Amino acid sequence: MEFGIFSVSDVTRDPVTGHTPSEAERIDALVRIAKRADEVGLDVFAIGEHHNPPFFSSSPTTFLGHIAAVTERIKLSTSVTLITTNDPVRIAEEYAMLQHLAMGRVDLMVGRGNTVQVYPWFGQDIRKGLHLALENYNLLHRLWREDVVDWEGESRSALQGFTSTPRPLDDVPPFVWHGSIRTPEIAEQAAYYGNGFFANNVLAPYGHFDRLISFYRDRFAHHGHGAPEQAIVGLGGHAFIARNSQDAVKGFRPYFEAFPLFRGNSLEDYMEATPLSVGSPQLVIDKTMDFQQRYGDYQRQLWNVDLLGLPVDVALEQVELLGTEVVPVLRKEMAAVRGPGAPETPNHASLVKAKYGDAEPRRPRPNPNRGDNVTGTSPYEDSDPAFAARYPKIG
Repeated sequence: MEFGIFSVSDVTRDPVTGHTPSEAERIDALVRIAKRADEVGLDVFAIGEHHNPPFFSSSPTTFLGHIAAVTERIKLSTSVTLITTNDPVRIAEEYAMLQHLAMGRVDLMVGRGNTVQVYPWFGQDIRKGLHLALENYNLLHRLWREDVVDWEGESRSALQGFTSTPRPLDDVPPFVWHGSIRTPEIAEQAAYYGNGFFANNVLAPYGHFDRLISFYRDRFAHHGHGAPEQAIVGLGGHAFIARNSQDAVKGFRPYFEAFPLFRGNSLEDYMEATPLSVGSPQLVIDKTMDFQQRYGDYQRQLWNVDLLGLPVDVALEQVELLGTEVVPVLRKEMAAVRGPGAPETPNHASLVKAKYGDAEPRRPRPNPNRGDNVTGTSPYEDSDPAFAARYPKIG
């Protein structure tokens, strides 16, 4: 079971002080938050992808590459990588490079995002959003597992004899989560590949994700990856913590009431009807254990703790309380009720072990070429011999 935090990288006015941070201030603040998450022993730091104000995270791999350099052990992930408007070739290249730089402590979540305008900005049609999500991931999956790819589809130009570089670290791709709020086709794709399914579990009322997670678990088993209880499930959450619940509610109320998305709702009603956790460490522990009761054993819990204009010092306090007061208790309580067949969260070491056993992992060594993507009998010294049979006249 992994516990961590995620950020959507919003740049929001603080309703208490009236201060709106600059993009530079927010970027620096989130670096500090990620470093603190590593220091207090959280397992995961994730950031979203946005291409419009008031967000700054247009380049998650650049940001996470820096975080990899200033942290020691925390796993780096995304709270969404836009599989619809990013070229899957670029995703394959950029996240493989990040995986090398972070020495394997990387995975990612692919999804469609929630910004309508991003589609035409990148030359895509939102009416084809689901098709793009499915087709682009199908290509990404192959690019990370085949040295040479022939591919033809509707979302981008055809590929012939294409090699994505660098190859994944140890020839083992990063683990992928598929995020969705309401789309069974995305849950089906996650189940088909044996990948993880992530429910954001933030804004929707209790019960919203029940059917989707249950469907994913059933289809995971249908595709032969194990029992439904062995499916890889992740949940989001939104938490604001203080030493006692009264102070938490008092401190969070102005941020909740000023945020346009929450207008017309009372904080108390919203806390009752949704997974929003505002209170003492024990309240957050109890509410998170309720997630386990609702959805069964799961593998990743991420909270957002820097949203709505919270000052960086307050966000750092949230990270501190999660790491020292909440997560240590949750690790013990989750372990005590965990079923014997529940899997651990995949990581680079476990994926390498599953592929190679005790053998040395592959470290591809390129053959020279003339400057095009593939020449000679093979792009790598140890490529699959079947490549030469497929391309006997290249060279």
